[in-house]
Amino acid sequence: MAEFVMKELVFQAHLEHQFYIESAATSTEEIGNPVYPPARRKLAEHGIGCQGKTSRQMTRADYQRFDLLIGMDDWNIRNMRRICGGDPENKIVKLMDYTNRPGDVADPWYTGDFEATWQDVLLGCQALLAACK
Repeated sequence: MAEFVMKELVFQAHLEHQFYIESAATSTEEIGNPVYPPARRKLAEHGIGCQGKTSRQMTRADYQRFDLLIGMDDWNIRNMRRICGGDPENKIVKLMDYTNRPGDVADPWYTGDFEATWQDVLLGCQALLAACK
């Protein structure tokens, strides 16, 4: 969800030529799968598409490919550091740490509350974009 929200915010700000945004999984459960249907529906409610996206596994090479690696929660951050062999350049951060409400993005996997996740992701992406300007 965050990949497509961030892409939309960057597009609206006419900054798409300054960013390369791509998401990757830190676990293997969903590799090759499209965006989870409830997340896809929540994005569509806000006019945001995610057609053609399939999950890929994050790799150690991503650490050099990207200037910043954003995780949604502590579990993501631990996995990202493990996959990347550490974080010597301090590139791995949590999305909500850019907001005035640091912590984890609400996880809808168990609660089914995609609205709470939408609100966190939107707030986090808006704050991240502001920090990047």
